[in-house]
Amino acid sequence: MTGIPAIRAYSFALMMTALSSFSEVRADDLTFDLSPEQPGRIHVVRDETAVAAIPRDFKFVTPGTFTVAVSPGGPPLATYATDAKTVVGADPDIAYAIADSLGLKLELVPVAWIDWPLGLTSGKYDAVISNVGVTEQRKEKFDFSTYRQGLHGIYVKLDSKISSIKEPKDAAGLRFIVGAGTNQERILLEWSKENVDAGLKPLELQYYDDDAASLLALASGRADVIVQPHAQLIYIAARDKNIKSVGTLSAGWPDRSDVAVTTRKGSGLANVLTVAANDLIASGTYGKILDHWHLAEEALPKSETNPPGLPKY
Repeated sequence: MTGIPAIRAYSFALMMTALSSFSEVRADDLTFDLSPEQPGRIHVVRDETAVAAIPRDFKFVTPGTFTVAVSPGGPPLATYATDAKTVVGADPDIAYAIADSLGLKLELVPVAWIDWPLGLTSGKYDAVISNVGVTEQRKEKFDFSTYRQGLHGIYVKLDSKISSIKEPKDAAGLRFIVGAGTNQERILLEWSKENVDAGLKPLELQYYDDDAASLLALASGRADVIVQPHAQLIYIAARDKNIKSVGTLSAGWPDRSDVAVTTRKGSGLANVLTVAANDLIASGTYGKILDHWHLAEEALPKSETNPPGLPKY
């Protein structure tokens, strides 16, 4: 996952499930449908080009089925619907679209985020579609087919005078809430160092035990800014209606970092999924899925197999 430890993601999912006793979350023009029926889900016709790319010796876990692991870490990427058992969100919708493209049924397997590497390696599922960022270390064991940019959101209180944070100098002297040990923390520490070297004020980083405490600290004015995975904050802003976006930050700052469908190393499936994803992009289906979950900012111009990933730190 790009940004938050798995245990915090699991806690976030439980919190979202408890808070969402209704099927939709609305804020102005943002609507998140968390009903299990998902009437807005887009169905895709079989993609013969992608089907033809499947290696003849590749065997799906279950014949005729695309078995995909997903971690219900929180909306809008993946969460339990209001029936507390159906997994819905942008990642499941991408999985459904790819399965349709390959002429397969889809079986979603909910897993704890920390468990996906072992499950994929041991052959429990064909792929993982769960906000997995491409890193050079992960590429040693897995293959990747990109489908979204990895973005962190930069949010402030709704009445904050801060209007834009795009580069280190914009953040000088501000108090940032960030998760310890996350990629966001690494980037903000680099920003702070750049500011100090330039004669500007450093950033003040604050750490809290959970998401609720972090949001309370922002709302009460103990901090100025919160940085978390972009998708999470889009949903929180729609739910709470008291924070706003002032920018985004690539998980690979200063370069771009992508999120990818993850498959077993050397299985031959990654190239197939890249073909399917690029056809979904070309047809406009991909854009409609991201628009539906208000993630258009994270769209990729094209899918790639095993692009450069985050380096080892």
